[in-house]
Amino acid sequence: MTPATPAAAGTIAELIRTRRTVRLFKPDPVPTPLILELLDIAIWAPNHMNRQPWRFILFREDGRKTIADAMIGTYAVEDRETFGGKKKAYFENVPAHLVVLLKEDPRQKVWDEDYAAVCSLIQNFQLAAWERGLGVFWRTNGYNYDPGFRDAIGVLPGEKIVGLLHIGYPDAIPREQPRTSADELITIVEN
Repeated sequence: MTPATPAAAGTIAELIRTRRTVRLFKPDPVPTPLILELLDIAIWAPNHMNRQPWRFILFREDGRKTIADAMIGTYAVEDRETFGGKKKAYFENVPAHLVVLLKEDPRQKVWDEDYAAVCSLIQNFQLAAWERGLGVFWRTNGYNYDPGFRDAIGVLPGEKIVGLLHIGYPDAIPREQPRTSADELITIVEN
């Protein structure tokens, strides 16, 4: 990893290929209007019947302590003592945390479509953020299912946490990870 800043891509293909998951952030705050602007781009994700099955909770500034405490509260006592301080410090130092929620529908087909839409929204957000010089780390940890964590951060009954996004200006950008070419993964049926 080398300290760097995302470069504006010339094409969508370049933007997709150059985006990286960023875990180390500079301490610079990310303005709320910028996050709202990125969300207003991200909500153009495809979604069946224009259901827009998403909701967001943003933790910034002192609000980061709320989400850090909620996360540490899910740890067993011995894990809190071993890892808690380091994890809490990380959460409190990431400039912004965005919880992306799915409004769950009891019909399986609708749930599947809506989940896919929210995942598309998150990818849109990551790409738009990268284009603006921001890094994003999309987390799907076990604490997302913990009732105490969910209550502490304001998740409502009938909502699923699809991602906890850490957002900030990159302090280090990971190297490119190789991808398996599509020609090795595709089955083509022509007749």
